[in-house]
Amino acid sequence: MRAYIVWDAFDVHRASEFRRKADTAHPHRKDIVVKRLEGKVAYITGAARGQGRSHAIRLAEEGADIIGIDVCADIETVPYRGATSLDLAETVTLVEEVGGRMLARTADVRDTNSLRAAADEGLDAFGHIDVVVANAGIISYAPLLEIDDAAWETVIEVNLTGMWKTMKAVVPAVIAGNVGGSVVLTSSVLGLLALPNVAHYVAAKHGVTGLMRSLAVELAPHGIRVNSLHPSTVETPMIINEASLRLFTGGQSSTRGDAAAIMAGMNALPVPWLQPIDVSNALVYLASDESRYVTGTTTVLDAGASAPVKMPSIVP
Repeated sequence: MRAYIVWDAFDVHRASEFRRKADTAHPHRKDIVVKRLEGKVAYITGAARGQGRSHAIRLAEEGADIIGIDVCADIETVPYRGATSLDLAETVTLVEEVGGRMLARTADVRDTNSLRAAADEGLDAFGHIDVVVANAGIISYAPLLEIDDAAWETVIEVNLTGMWKTMKAVVPAVIAGNVGGSVVLTSSVLGLLALPNVAHYVAAKHGVTGLMRSLAVELAPHGIRVNSLHPSTVETPMIINEASLRLFTGGQSSTRGDAAAIMAGMNALPVPWLQPIDVSNALVYLASDESRYVTGTTTVLDAGASAPVKMPSIVP
């Protein structure tokens, strides 16, 4: 008990001394806007649109420099159009509008060499990498026994193997910085539970959860935190497309309004889907030093979709 009291007293003294020095250095510090990722560099996959674009903008708002990659092409077996080089260029513009800097490159998460080349260019431009956001992902739809080999393999290659290749290509640079860091993998609420017609996606996202937990153990000695994000449906091109909307309406409609009414019933909160910024705000926390002792965790953002009981909406 005595040792604990002495340590506690020391900690209080140290905090007081820190505040005194801060007062001297910044007498008006309450007027200073502190950016939570000032001086950090973040590597983001799938940055051309959707959640990846939102992440790039939000991290840049908090002071981070961005290395953003995207395949910028349609992917065979995926029932919606892929991002384009113009989408990626638009992300750069939006990052610059909030005062950030971004190096954008076309790269495929299935290709380790292209991922590593982008990381090397980012190191040349910014000097270090502190945050890795493995966000790129795709989806397609069919009952488990009807998924063809190509559809299964493509979803696994992008959503799971692509995560692993991103780690192999980029995390060594974070380790080399020798100052710790943060790795955030985008899983899904379907990385914790299941829905029909997306078994390959469910399997991949459960795999991402396991990959995160393994990496958290292995990178902890380097002071690098590893966590995963688990959003439910998010209003991005992956969800707002004809194939996805028809799935959620049981094939009855592909209109946004019809799907929204049904999808809202999947959530405890009366909303049909999240906005990308909702996920990005959680990412900022996991990427920043505010989460300095948070690792190996699953951050769920699902409007209550995974809650076992949901009350009918009573909102007029």
